[in-house]
Amino acid sequence: MATLRTWRTDAVADHPERITVGDIPALNTVFSDAFSERYRKDGMVGVRVPHLNPLIWRYAIEGAGNGAMLWRTERGAIAAFNIAHCSGGEGWMGPLAVLPELQTRGLGRTIVQAGCDHLRGEGCATIGLETMPRTMDNIGFYSRQGFLPGPLTITLTLDAAQATSDAAPVLLGRLPVRDRDDAIAACAALVAERRAGWDWTREIRLTDALTLGDTVLLHRGTALVAFALCHSAPLVEGRPREELRVLKLAARTDADAEALLPLLGEYARRAGTRRVAVRVQGDATRLYGALVARGARVRWTDLRMALATHPEPAQPTDGVLLSNWEI
Repeated sequence: MATLRTWRTDAVADHPERITVGDIPALNTVFSDAFSERYRKDGMVGVRVPHLNPLIWRYAIEGAGNGAMLWRTERGAIAAFNIAHCSGGEGWMGPLAVLPELQTRGLGRTIVQAGCDHLRGEGCATIGLETMPRTMDNIGFYSRQGFLPGPLTITLTLDAAQATSDAAPVLLGRLPVRDRDDAIAACAALVAERRAGWDWTREIRLTDALTLGDTVLLHRGTALVAFALCHSAPLVEGRPREELRVLKLAARTDADAEALLPLLGEYARRAGTRRVAVRVQGDATRLYGALVARGARVRWTDLRMALATHPEPAQPTDGVLLSNWEI
């Protein structure tokens, strides 16, 4: 007699394979199902996590390279995935998910360990991730894998109309081609000055190549003193542009960071978005205060966690370094 075969009886491959652009539709399904189920378990019944913009997936996959990993069932369906990013000495994982039907089988531990192993092999001094602070299951799970809780990452939004500038922002993508390499090298030097070993060059180049947004540059004389890597492309598939998302920000001094804010508002306005979203790590208190003083509103929080053996350094005593550990 024939028997019904369920997901729970499917074996899952022991080793991952590299994610390709062709996997994006299936990734979107697993991502949406897994995170919607997480919200349901947290009591937010009826919340359905939408699919991400395929261009955002491309940015994550191409940026992670061999760190973009998926695991398939014996029937070829995606069971789980983990996208582990290495930016010089900075390593982080996200997004990562296990299909709800296959959870509680140890697959989550497998994909996290694989991500950590990859980032260790790349020589990352920091290995981290972000999770929802209200989700005790997630925090407990990551803690058992060796992660320790750090500061919250607080998402603040600032209306573009409240933070405009009389001056046009200097954008990397608008520079003559012959000057872009010099500007990217200056960005890399500023990041390395703030935190040795970290390097966001790949993310800057990918953003430019995929036309997801741009990098706003601030100079004092001829010296680059601050920049912000921003995405204006919609995060969610099929949605219009709503906000300019700051993914990376480096400033030599606190004053430089504050001077950058109106330029971000002006870029948001010119890019056709209504607001700027800045995800501020909780130890960047001076920039947080400056944003609140300008009228920024708190929208969301995430808990930043790092491996006990690979912690994240503290913010500099002057200036700031913000690095988004989500796409």
